[in-house]
Amino acid sequence: MKSGSNLEKIFSAGKFAVTAECGPPKSADGNVIVDKAKLLSGVVDAANITDNQTAVVRLCSMVSAHLAADNGLEPIMQMTCRDRNRLAMQADILGAAALGIKNILCLTGDHGSFGNHPQAKGVFDLDSVQLIRMYKNMRDEKIFDCGEEISVAPQLYIGCAENPFADPFEFRALRLKKKVNAGVDFIQTQCIFNIPKFKKWMEEVRALGLHKEVKIMAGLTPLKGAGMAKYMKNFVPGMDVPDAIVERMAAVEKGEPQQAEGKKIAVEMIKELAEVEGVAGVHIMAVEWEIAVPEIVAAAGLSPRPAVA
Repeated sequence: MKSGSNLEKIFSAGKFAVTAECGPPKSADGNVIVDKAKLLSGVVDAANITDNQTAVVRLCSMVSAHLAADNGLEPIMQMTCRDRNRLAMQADILGAAALGIKNILCLTGDHGSFGNHPQAKGVFDLDSVQLIRMYKNMRDEKIFDCGEEISVAPQLYIGCAENPFADPFEFRALRLKKKVNAGVDFIQTQCIFNIPKFKKWMEEVRALGLHKEVKIMAGLTPLKGAGMAKYMKNFVPGMDVPDAIVERMAAVEKGEPQQAEGKKIAVEMIKELAEVEGVAGVHIMAVEWEIAVPEIVAAAGLSPRPAVA
């Protein structure tokens, strides 16, 4: 499959890929995306455009992705099952393809109770595995979910997320296998802090041969301070932040020194994760801290990004 995606070309050329996140604003100010796109353009191979992240209303992912592309940043448009039924999701993928968007990331989506409209009804007509399969059939089989033919099929590179740390841990690799069987092309993991546990998960992934069937991107989040580390450890479901990370951040003076330490930890992790067999790239989730991404990518020895034809 040739989507025309720069990310797909990077993987096909055997290069180590780098992606980031580009969060839309809680307003109609498209300049927020324009500014972030200009900051990340040339620094990463593509960037996720989040879709009402944490169930909070934001500028829609399709329009934000279009703005990013117009300003030199290849978008990965996120699509959650929480907000749409299969009619809307198929319509949106056709719209994304018509706008020239080349990548899609399929997510079930955070439950609405976590966001700023807890009274909103979640749709969840499909889950992420079913969404992957539906989009693959639209692209490769040229059929809608109902079986009708598509005259011009959307050619998008299909991604999804995976959490190596959620319980029960022994089923996490098998869950990835379900997504691979559904037809996903690449995955981005939940942010990694417990590298030994991630390596154990990758052992199970390799035992199933999944690393040969899908491109795996290791996710990481640069820490801005000790408070952020403690919050992620204690209050974010499915997150595994070792005490050693929290203590290392807390041992540094607050403010810029802690931010510098957080970036240093991120660089160390990237270098270690890049050596893990089966890891094809890294996904940097610098939450509302996109300005740190160029420095981290450069310090990790991943700049400039390769040009691929």
